[in-house]
Amino acid sequence: MRILDVINKTTPFFEKQGIESPRLTIELLLAHLLKKKRLELYLEFEREMDEPTLEKLRELVRRRAAGEPLQYITGEAEFFGLKFAVDKRVLIPRPETELLVEAVLKRLKPLEEQKQALHIVDVGTGSGCIAVALAKNLPTAEIVAVDVSNDALEVARGNAKINGVEKNIRFLQSDLLQNLHGSQGSDAVVSNPPYIATGELAELPKEVRDFEPVRALSAGEDGFEVFQRLVMDARRVLKPPGFLALEIGAGQRLAVENLVVKAGYEVDQVVKDLQGHERVVVARLKV
Repeated sequence: MRILDVINKTTPFFEKQGIESPRLTIELLLAHLLKKKRLELYLEFEREMDEPTLEKLRELVRRRAAGEPLQYITGEAEFFGLKFAVDKRVLIPRPETELLVEAVLKRLKPLEEQKQALHIVDVGTGSGCIAVALAKNLPTAEIVAVDVSNDALEVARGNAKINGVEKNIRFLQSDLLQNLHGSQGSDAVVSNPPYIATGELAELPKEVRDFEPVRALSAGEDGFEVFQRLVMDARRVLKPPGFLALEIGAGQRLAVENLVVKAGYEVDQVVKDLQGHERVVVARLKV
């Protein structure tokens, strides 16, 4: 069977299964299996695929049709223009989280250009996407990436090495900031924490609910359990006028703002995503 035949046959199958971007999905699976760039496939549409290769592809197609995220199947995801290895031990990096990185860089890049020493803590680093993206763009900054999961830290260390910033990041196993000592001079605490209420987990898309790590998603009955702890704990490691930058869920802005204001911060910025949902809250310690 030719590559073009495979694409034309699988695209409507994925459509019936409710898979988003069905043609793109089969093209990416083919590119992954054949170890080629997706656009290179267009030059090989007439290429015949042998039966062993087709059988491997059928397995990938079955996994995707069953709801397994494409990134877990291919083992990689893109974030902030960088490549990351991902598997079921970590959340898949989301485009919304790039807004968090941009908000932090907007504040810290000018300070680095002024030769100021910078210290940043990434809480709940997961795949390491935030810490690695910051390290690539703030090469002189000292970054500590913490996660309660050793499995996640293993993935994050690998991604730091893939992107050539392993010497810029210190990895630490910790429940939030509990094990972070001697860092009472941080300029920023950054986090994309769990913020899904336990009762809402069942409503998540199958791809997320059945495949991504629940511990990285769920945050108690109201979804604010982690926010409450982190907002208070961050005060211990930040130096005025250091700031806390948080990714939040849709509709959580007011509650998170109330938390940070009561904890002695002042809200500096709220960033909306492309759908108009408020996704990032930046709050500074009051001087």
